Amino acid sequence: MTSRQSTPPIVGVIGGGQLARMMAAPAGALGIHIRLLAESAHECATQVISDVVVGDFRDYETLRAFVSSCDVVTFDHEHVPNALLRRLASEGMEAKLQPGPNALQYAQEKVKMRELVAPELSPRWKQVADIDEARDFGFPCIAKSLIGGYDGKGVWRVESDSELSELLKHGGLLLEELVPFDAEISVLIARSPHGQAAVWAVTETIQENGICVQTVTPASHLSDEVAGKAQSIALTIAEQTGVVGVMAVEMFVVGERLLVNELAMRPHNSGHWSIEGAITSQFEQHLRAVLDLPLGATDMRARHVVMGNILGGDKADLHRAFLHLFARDPGLKVHLYGKEVRPGRKVGHVTLLGEDTKRLSARALHATEFFAGRAGEHDE
Repeated sequence: MTSRQSTPPIVGVIGGGQLARMMAAPAGALGIHIRLLAESAHECATQVISDVVVGDFRDYETLRAFVSSCDVVTFDHEHVPNALLRRLASEGMEAKLQPGPNALQYAQEKVKMRELVAPELSPRWKQVADIDEARDFGFPCIAKSLIGGYDGKGVWRVESDSELSELLKHGGLLLEELVPFDAEISVLIARSPHGQAAVWAVTETIQENGICVQTVTPASHLSDEVAGKAQSIALTIAEQTGVVGVMAVEMFVVGERLLVNELAMRPHNSGHWSIEGAITSQFEQHLRAVLDLPLGATDMRARHVVMGNILGGDKADLHRAFLHLFARDPGLKVHLYGKEVRPGRKVGHVTLLGEDTKRLSARALHATEFFAGRAGEHDE
């Protein structure tokens, strides 16, 4: 009797951070082999993924050899130079890159994203190279790096000419009007190479100092009409860009108006709730999409889902918090990323499912504060 063992597809992931780490569980369930290109053998994804290539994603030969060794390649971050990806595409590897360079440019380059989005869906904006070009824009405003930037990095609130002049010493900027928004939301969408798309419920993101501290799904106080409009905008952008995989479209809500703020073409922090809270998580869906498999259902598993980001504080040993938190709240789901704890760094998240958003948010806040060493054992 002859035995046969199937050969699993190899999905390469460039980057060894928490997003790559969270792909490991659904990949294991589906029998998909994950191979990492990590800058260091000590990145957090290497703790749970054994097939690791250590190298610099900015080096073309390293990048080329890695892509050649995989069936398809996707990304933990958006920092791979687009020119290198275009060079790979020109050498016949375009089908392996998901998303490809033509889509990624809209997440990597702020001006290209603004040029893509319809004017009525954008705040007023202007690209400037010097202070003379910026004088008539008005203050206060938001200044953004032309390339990159996330979690408050590469984004500044600017109050005056002098502040802007200092920033412009380091290069050109994108200026955007300061939007008096009512809420910030995120729409997660997945798209496959043959054009199938799936969208999750709209998520409200709660920010402090430019960092998301909590998400509420579905978004609180958002009418069905506005939520449907937000999903429609995300579907349109996905089709326009040709993105493959998961994409997050972050938006401002201003009354009944929606303004697109940022795009991220990868699984996203605002979608972590979906691991427990949706029939198909963003990480499983991303793998399905990049392999051009039929996409899974995105229905919620509960009426409301709240996710809280664990930010590093005074306690280095996060596991010491488990005894109190699990005894206090048996419904709490915890994900730690295996990262060194530093103040303000995202080192994990918690998720809660239930009926009462206010109560779920309070439970999530207690947990994240307790991890950071800022909540007493009997706090509510």
